[in-house]
Amino acid sequence: MMREIGGYLELEQFTGKEYHQGLYRMNLGRTALVWLLKKLNCSRIYIPYYNCDSVMKSVAAAGVEVERFFLDENLKPILRPDFALGENEWLYVINYYGQLTEDDILDYEKKYGRIIVDNAQAFFEKPVGNIPTLYSCRKFLGVADGAYLSADVPFDDELPTDKSMDRVKYLFGRMEESARDHYSEMLAETDKFADAIPERMSLFTENILRGIDYDRIRERRLANYRILDGQLASVNPFTAREPLGPFAYPCLVENGVEVRKQLAAENIFIPTNWSYLISQAPADSLEKHWSENILPLPVDQRYGEEEMTAVAKAIKRFL
Repeated sequence: MMREIGGYLELEQFTGKEYHQGLYRMNLGRTALVWLLKKLNCSRIYIPYYNCDSVMKSVAAAGVEVERFFLDENLKPILRPDFALGENEWLYVINYYGQLTEDDILDYEKKYGRIIVDNAQAFFEKPVGNIPTLYSCRKFLGVADGAYLSADVPFDDELPTDKSMDRVKYLFGRMEESARDHYSEMLAETDKFADAIPERMSLFTENILRGIDYDRIRERRLANYRILDGQLASVNPFTAREPLGPFAYPCLVENGVEVRKQLAAENIFIPTNWSYLISQAPADSLEKHWSENILPLPVDQRYGEEEMTAVAKAIKRFL
């Protein structure tokens, strides 16, 4: 059937280039992982405790056995001295706040063999060789979904295409009103992802990703990161390396829960990464300590020196 001709105009079609060229476009990071594990015939995957619980739930629901491990103070896996991956087993390596270098990733591959890299917090880092690598778009960009996957496996032509039109209202709401007015909508849409299945990236999201000035975003994020680092200089394993196009500035404090409340009262909203670990991780674990006390301060492209200075001053005042 011929395409529709005439009628009202749709959203403008952008003709720029996406940042990640030639990668598989998927609907979500977690569904991309599930799809990849099936393609790899993976029977068991080793995943850090310091991670979103939705990832573990999605993988387990897909029939893949999940083994979890803790990290040491240098973000290295705590595994048995004789640890080795068995047949059809993979190790999940998370690039926390963009701290992994290419050499780090190659060292993991050399030591363990079959690894999958999670670059959800390192969107601007390129894949290393043929190592399977995942990216999440909505953690860095103003889209409601979308992920990229770099993997040397055949793609499914019959994979359905996701649709974003019913989940983008909160994005427009925040642009024209306030985050408070639409926060509950964002949470509701995010909760629906629990039942998501692997699909292609939506046409809406793909179009938006072709209209973004990635150089500006990367440079703005780095400039904001440097401002916060210059004023706060938080010493922790998540700031050992200056990342490329940072996800956030991880500021380690002693009373994170209280500081978040005080900042929220001043309209500075700081999330708790993987809050379930505060109650579920061992009391003396680094994972509990990090989840409770690391403030992932925003450095994204909406802000500049004025906002970064205000955030830094507020934190110094509360500390």
